[in-house]
Amino acid sequence: MSKPSIGFVGIGNMGWPMAACLVAAGFEVRVNDSRREVAHNFVQQIGGSAPDTLRELAAGSDVIVTILPTSAIVRTVLEGGDDNILSGMRPGTVVVEMSSGVPSVTRELALRVAELGGVLIDAPVSGGVPRAKTGQLAIMAGGDPAAIERAMPALTAMGSQVLRCGDVGAGQAMKALNNLVSAGGFLIGIEALLIGQRFGLDPAVMVDVLNAATGMNNSTQKKFKQFVLSRSFDAGFTMGLLDKDISIAMQVARETGTPAPVSALCKETIGAALAMFGAGADHTEMARVAEALTGTELGT
Repeated sequence: MSKPSIGFVGIGNMGWPMAACLVAAGFEVRVNDSRREVAHNFVQQIGGSAPDTLRELAAGSDVIVTILPTSAIVRTVLEGGDDNILSGMRPGTVVVEMSSGVPSVTRELALRVAELGGVLIDAPVSGGVPRAKTGQLAIMAGGDPAAIERAMPALTAMGSQVLRCGDVGAGQAMKALNNLVSAGGFLIGIEALLIGQRFGLDPAVMVDVLNAATGMNNSTQKKFKQFVLSRSFDAGFTMGLLDKDISIAMQVARETGTPAPVSALCKETIGAALAMFGAGADHTEMARVAEALTGTELGT
């Protein structure tokens, strides 16, 4: 059985290595980016082709992947302006929305795609650029099971796990909630390290103990020593992107009528970090908000 042809929209920090994995896996890949030079550079360095328009890309693709900064941009790419995906999409096309988007907006877009004979699933990712490069992302998929199955050859070329979460939008909701849990673990862990250091404990020893005990989480394992105690603050995921994901999680809470007071505190702290250090700062610089409140720098 021949592999589906892939249209890939969004050749950014994550999109480039993800599309490269598809090329390496033998897919025919057509790429598009708002920065035309980036799409052409990808073709020169990696392979594939770069059609002049989104319409052309869609017309030649069985599966169309979008991974873009916001749901508003996804909407524009799909149906906005003079050139868009839906103007060229063939009936039966599977659109795979891999952005960290707003679930309710994605559900609206799925209805629009369905009106034209296609099907949209959402499949945001976790794992960052390092795992994007190796094709080992965790992919959270939402939507029609048959459509997910049709997209599975492409998804498994980019990720080592495809986790089916429910109806369309469920993957994006899960991605935002995952990052909420991750941020909460980070923030409470930093506070614990500051309390311990002021008591007289060595923060590095505390991290070792946490990782051997029930306080272990992703941040204790992969962030505290590596990016906070080292003072490098370069994990590779920006404060602006984290703030966006937590905002989506809080929007889901509001839309479902779910009280979330602890989540709101996380959002407030991240907002303070965003104001202090800017959207382009590494998200691990959240630690410096707690340090500023206590007048204590970890590890010193």
